[in-house]
Amino acid sequence: MRLSRWLADRWVMIVALLVLGYLALPILVVAGLSFNRPSSRLSYDFNEFTLDNWRQPCATSDMCDAVVRSVQIGFIATVVATVLGTLMAFALVRHRFRGRSGINVLIFLPMATPELVMGTSLLALFVSAGVPQGFWTIVIAHVMFCVSFVVVTVKARLAGMDRRLEEAAMDLYASEWQTFRRITLPLVLPGIVAAALLAFSLSFDDFIITNFNAGTTVTFPMYVWGAAQRGIPPQVNVIGTAMFAIALLLVGLSSLRGRRSRRANLLVGPEQARPVRGRS
Repeated sequence: MRLSRWLADRWVMIVALLVLGYLALPILVVAGLSFNRPSSRLSYDFNEFTLDNWRQPCATSDMCDAVVRSVQIGFIATVVATVLGTLMAFALVRHRFRGRSGINVLIFLPMATPELVMGTSLLALFVSAGVPQGFWTIVIAHVMFCVSFVVVTVKARLAGMDRRLEEAAMDLYASEWQTFRRITLPLVLPGIVAAALLAFSLSFDDFIITNFNAGTTVTFPMYVWGAAQRGIPPQVNVIGTAMFAIALLLVGLSSLRGRRSRRANLLVGPEQARPVRGRS
């Protein structure tokens, strides 16, 4: 009876943990294979534990060149998409203008369009315009589909922000720039950072659109796809595990910072609310 009652009270948490474990299982397999010395290039079973893969992550020079190229493309695409997407989100949330509803529909089109269709359409556009495929065509393609995710993420943050804070700052004789720098930007910054991380992960991970518009440029996903035909080196698992660890560290630091700021606000609040007693 106690066990059934305990399960009845916590079945939602148990199901959630099982789903999270199922989602994390491929990541754990990749992390485990990063410490594996395979018996052959076409073998994916765990053969022997080794640290050589982590000691020599660039044993295959072509792979490291592809990783660096993917990071460069992801960084440029993230910066451009974050700036454009943030400006578009502010315009759509804070202003009313003709064609606003149509722009909202156009923003969702890259998210709803299959990557195969978008990749072939961009390829036809570049070919008809006489633009050679390569590094910058990949950047343009990545900016195109990353902007939509940035706009949606920043819009959600702006929609949940209390405008009365900005109005209070303006009532206290703060200029528009001071209000934006001290009130608006700190409140929207978590959404902008989340949108930038999402854009970088989408750019670094993209294969289909990149494959259509890469030309002779090889990114990390394209290298993995090509290496699968002749045997994926175990260092690929090292790169995947390292990228996941870095992303997990950034999310953890952001969560820790937010928890500390909330705790500081809770500690400052009672002190500010305490009345000051004068001498009688």
